[in-house]
Amino acid sequence: MLLYGLLSTSCLMQGIVYKSTGSWYTVKSDAGDFYECRIKGKFRIKGIKSTNPIAVGDRVIFDLEKKGDEEIGVISQIKDRKNYIIRKSVNLSKQTHIIAVNLDQVFLLVTLNNPKTYTSFIDRFLVTAEAYEIPVIIVFNKLDVYTDEEQNEIDDLFKLYAAIGYHCIKLSAKTGENVDKVKILMKGKTSMFSGNSGVGKSTLVNTLEKGLKLKTAEISEQHLQGQHTTTFAEMYDLSFGARIIDTPGIRGFGIVDMEKDEIGDYFPEFFKLKPQCKFNNCIHLDEPKCAVKMALEEDSVAFSRYRSYVQMVLGEDENYRFDIYKDN
Repeated sequence: MLLYGLLSTSCLMQGIVYKSTGSWYTVKSDAGDFYECRIKGKFRIKGIKSTNPIAVGDRVIFDLEKKGDEEIGVISQIKDRKNYIIRKSVNLSKQTHIIAVNLDQVFLLVTLNNPKTYTSFIDRFLVTAEAYEIPVIIVFNKLDVYTDEEQNEIDDLFKLYAAIGYHCIKLSAKTGENVDKVKILMKGKTSMFSGNSGVGKSTLVNTLEKGLKLKTAEISEQHLQGQHTTTFAEMYDLSFGARIIDTPGIRGFGIVDMEKDEIGDYFPEFFKLKPQCKFNNCIHLDEPKCAVKMALEEDSVAFSRYRSYVQMVLGEDENYRFDIYKDN
């Protein structure tokens, strides 16, 4: 339930944006009260062209003004951000959208089916998080529904990303198996849950905080895709001393404003090998004596990771001779 403070309109206040609907923002003041706010004029964040000038997690300065019998907040300033997660739409508009800001960590939920999370999606998300120095914990959800063969596939993905250095957890949000491991990591931090529609983000939040009761929906039987149950990103204070940002499901994740020669630096295993490449400006495509490509041939770099990298550098529609590596 929202609380509305009654302070003088001459008093500037600071707070954190807990919900954004595109035109209205729910802000929690430093005093702990919630206010419905709008933007004063138009904001232009330097260096960022985005569909949303203010995102969940932003620290803002706002004032109150009288509108009829009500008082509403008016946001006049956004404080500096320490980081953010931004994506580019995969539709024709190619617009960018800031998902959340000022994060301590992100939990990326992954499922093998119903829906299937593709490694290309995982890798694009990880690259964006690496670019803004946001730690990612990869959560393999829905352990309760997999066959033995599918469990083995999950194990392979777990080993792949754990070997790179990512913290990985296998759990079932539905049964509660290993959910305590997530809770321990969340204490005292602001975390974001993200992933494709239907991977169980809201179910996991509900398991962590029994009284929250976020809306969930079943997977579409026809298309085996998740239904969008979270319409807008929203932050919640949890009883065990944590904040969680629940986000709408993402069906596609495009990277934003990265030069071709820097993308490889956000693949930790490539970055470690880069000093061994013959050329300092090697981008790991056609250069001779490339340490990354040699590691790929020796099966010490995963083909799926290299394929994701090439698609980011060249674009999805470019032809590249992957066939020489497919047996690795």
